[in-house]
Amino acid sequence: MTSAQVDHHDGEGSLGPGGSTAVGGRSGEGYQRALGARQIQMIAIGGAIGTGLFLGAGKAISKAGPSLILAYAVAGLVIFFIMRALGELLMYRPVSGSFSEYAREFIGPFSGFVTGWTYWLFWVVTGITEVTAAATYMTYWWDIPQWASALVFTVVLYGVNLISVKVFGELEFWFSMVKVTAIVGMILICLGVLTLGFSDAGGSASVTHLWHDGGFFPKGIGGTLMTLQIVMFAFLAVELVGVTAGESRDPKKTLPKAINTVPWRIAVFYVGALIMILSVVPWTSFRPGVSPFVAAFERIGLAAGAGIVNFVVLTAALSSCNSGMYSTGRMLRDLARNGQGPALFTRLTRSGTPLVGTTFSAALMLVGVWINYQWPGDAFTYVVSFATISGMWAWIMILVCQIRYRARADRGELPGSTFRAPGAPYTSWFALAFIGVVIVMMGIDRDTRISLYCAPLWAAIMAVGFLGLRARNPAAFARAPGAAERASLRAPSRGAGPGKGPSGGA
Repeated sequence: MTSAQVDHHDGEGSLGPGGSTAVGGRSGEGYQRALGARQIQMIAIGGAIGTGLFLGAGKAISKAGPSLILAYAVAGLVIFFIMRALGELLMYRPVSGSFSEYAREFIGPFSGFVTGWTYWLFWVVTGITEVTAAATYMTYWWDIPQWASALVFTVVLYGVNLISVKVFGELEFWFSMVKVTAIVGMILICLGVLTLGFSDAGGSASVTHLWHDGGFFPKGIGGTLMTLQIVMFAFLAVELVGVTAGESRDPKKTLPKAINTVPWRIAVFYVGALIMILSVVPWTSFRPGVSPFVAAFERIGLAAGAGIVNFVVLTAALSSCNSGMYSTGRMLRDLARNGQGPALFTRLTRSGTPLVGTTFSAALMLVGVWINYQWPGDAFTYVVSFATISGMWAWIMILVCQIRYRARADRGELPGSTFRAPGAPYTSWFALAFIGVVIVMMGIDRDTRISLYCAPLWAAIMAVGFLGLRARNPAAFARAPGAAERASLRAPSRGAGPGKGPSGGA
């Protein structure tokens, strides 16, 4: 059953213009359009800010020095190209299972199948690691067993995601607000130290730290290139705004605004924050495993700095797990609606949340927490490493689909998007090349090489699953129809009476 046929078959709300908006506050996929502009904006902002900045940047600074600022700036430009490519696709057809839907339509059934399940796995593994990390952060204040905190966090976030998408959006809004406030506060404090000279760091703080101690490239260009995988990993989840398309109150208006904020978000939260921190604290003072924010607080003389950062990374971890709960249920439902997953995942609660898919994913997260607690060894490390390469797979699919969509739209085969990516398809090809360089760097770095070893194994699992499911239900793996085909399927046939569908049935 194709996605167009499912839209008609579900009977969960009428499709509006373009097949995206539904009456009664529901989308054609059965979801409630309850995410407003305020929530979409903060989900987009929060998706680009995580523990990769608050904790992981310390390792990157020790490898590249001040040139890490340039790495974040260039990578941020690539992320903007990816998000504009996604935006063009979303305005063409805003659907909740966006990545796999577009891969299914513009590349083929196998690509859609792999993309959906890979993105689901990415968030399950991310949820496992983040809820475990959150439990670890709790021990900073209280001597609580790690398993107990992990259990409470998982159950609470699971409950939040089952209440309604609006509650999820509100919780994500405040999680993101904490992260944004922390970064803006740090930038203002560092700016005050540089201009007014107060605090313990006032006498030594200077922008000259950016080119002293070995210059702007103290480890050479090679050192900067080796940090690209760390930098790109920090941006994983920025594409989450695409998953919200099916539940955005006004996707044609809110999604472009959210995507267009990407440049200034990266400029302020990454480039701006690093410039301030590295001006107050010389890059030689940073060590792997130590948050650059903690180091800056210590140099300034704020004793509460470590506690503040611990609270921020706690909210960042919970935010990521919350996003994982949200996205995994939607991806499983999209796969099931297209016959590429168990049919029971299509079930929605009265509030429009995918009950079974979210429950299944939450259960796996709990099992993963238990495994991590019992055997925190190499096997779990391998799975976690794979999450990084699987996250970038979604970016690759977005870019390839945008290139193919633009070509068909330019030929008049498909309607043009109201939010065209500037410079495409050249910017999309550039972003693909950049991701290719990052993957090569991952292969060179022995700390991240394991990610590439896991990819062929997952590809083999996907191939076996695809062949098995296609043999049982060939129609489910037909190429997804384009806009013209969906319109023809929705249009009533000649002579059809009132209440008749495309085939003349009730």
